[in-house]
Amino acid sequence: MNPKSCLGCTKYFLFLFNLFFFALGSLLFAFGLWVLFDRQSFAAMLGSSLYSLKVWSYVFSGVGIVTMLLGFLGCLGALKEIKAMLLVYFGILLLLFAIQITVGVIVYTQRVTLATKVATYVQELIQGYPAQGPLGDPHESWDAIQQQLGCCGWNGPQDWEHPDSPPEDGDRAIACSCLEAPAPNSTHGPPQALPHGRCPTAAPQDIFPRGCAEGVQGWLAENLITIVGICLGIGLLELCLLMLSMFLVRNLETDYDKLLRGL
Repeated sequence: MNPKSCLGCTKYFLFLFNLFFFALGSLLFAFGLWVLFDRQSFAAMLGSSLYSLKVWSYVFSGVGIVTMLLGFLGCLGALKEIKAMLLVYFGILLLLFAIQITVGVIVYTQRVTLATKVATYVQELIQGYPAQGPLGDPHESWDAIQQQLGCCGWNGPQDWEHPDSPPEDGDRAIACSCLEAPAPNSTHGPPQALPHGRCPTAAPQDIFPRGCAEGVQGWLAENLITIVGICLGIGLLELCLLMLSMFLVRNLETDYDKLLRGL
């Protein structure tokens, strides 16, 4: 193939790919803002806590902004043949790839330590769970986790027991999120929401028997292939884009006037 034709194919392929990324980033950013400003509707529809929805809205918005930035740099740099933009694009993409590899290695090598820290944090969260009054944001998020995973406590329902509390103390009551949600009143009606806080009259047969540590392990086991496939796909895509952008940088002519024309 003619070198100019190969260079042109690479340029337009990189442009189209990053145009798709820019559109995807715009959708993620818009969706994150929608969730942020309309959390009440999403909480009623999904049964999630407002705090968890707020966190997810920030995640979507942040990922959308980074994706839009990468798409903009890749599109304009490839179309206008601006080396400076392509180098910035290559640097950001390389940094993201290195961060992903580093996080993966840390999580794998420190998985026992991380699991211990999570267990300690959850135990402290359960001990500070209020018997009455409004819940804090972390408590609402933990309620959402217990309901979504169908679990109770970290090791089991016994985590909610306080041996040093008198039997009549309300602190011995289990969290309402440990109970199975009641069935809807009608076929098409939404499931009835459980109250926040503690339910002192909870029947043992209505409590989720397994702990959330087992629930998390079960969820990971069920979705392991999907998670690994997504991670490998993202990594291979980033490597492909890194090679294409560097190929363009090495083969484009140095012309600083294009930078002024592209701005």
